[in-house]
Amino acid sequence: MKILILGKGYIGRRCADTWNDAVISDKFIKSTEDVLQLLDKHSPDVVLNAAGVVGKPNVDWCETHQLETIEGNTVLPLLIAKACQARNVYLLHIGTGCIFYGEAPDGEAWTEDDYANPVAVYTRCKYAADLALATMDNVGIGRIRMPIDHIPHKANLIDKVASFKRVIDVDNSVTIIEDMMQVFHQLLEKRASGVFHVTNPGSIKHKEILSLYEKYVDSQHNNEWITEEQLVSQGLADKKRSNNIMVSHNLAKVGISMRPIMEAMEDTMKKYAKYKK
Repeated sequence: MKILILGKGYIGRRCADTWNDAVISDKFIKSTEDVLQLLDKHSPDVVLNAAGVVGKPNVDWCETHQLETIEGNTVLPLLIAKACQARNVYLLHIGTGCIFYGEAPDGEAWTEDDYANPVAVYTRCKYAADLALATMDNVGIGRIRMPIDHIPHKANLIDKVASFKRVIDVDNSVTIIEDMMQVFHQLLEKRASGVFHVTNPGSIKHKEILSLYEKYVDSQHNNEWITEEQLVSQGLADKKRSNNIMVSHNLAKVGISMRPIMEAMEDTMKKYAKYKK
């Protein structure tokens, strides 16, 4: 299997560095023709779309750059999908679980069949792409959430929460990158269509993440705990962030599983500590 990865961001590079059957392109795509040229050049069996707009320094940027966010997170995936459909190449698009805000309708966890309730510009644009892509055959959507990696990186949730002086303690679903890459590769191999929640089973609080950080990485670490309301009132964010718990029903249907979050989190933090030394 030959994989073409579109987008040289954090996730795209991690997958390319790990998989020995992938090539990565950082071509700035403006049209379906641009994608067709890449498909004809590389002749991939499958495509992973890891391209998109997340905003700098964070997603609050998207609130004042709506058109750029729409182009990168709604229009771009559809251009890529159109080209893949024309060449009959399977497409796996990376979505986000941040399209869900708060408690799920059943009071438990958000499933792939639930309609989302996005609030921010970024999440609305990502969800718009999901709604369109989910109608197509030979297209999969892998929704990830708050990536956690054993390799330090500014996009790694460990690095983020450890760097903040003030942190909110909320219960969330998260995605361990090591597990995510295995799941993505399996979805590509199976050419699985539909929506898949690529989050580790269970949930974890920021306090639990930082407790493991203090245990394995920095025993002297300290921070102040604040509420979600204070996050906005103190000017640390323009809008409340998405906090939710997700569950995947569709991964099991195609024979794919992920490690429980607490098991995967402790293993990841131990490996992270070795990288930091």
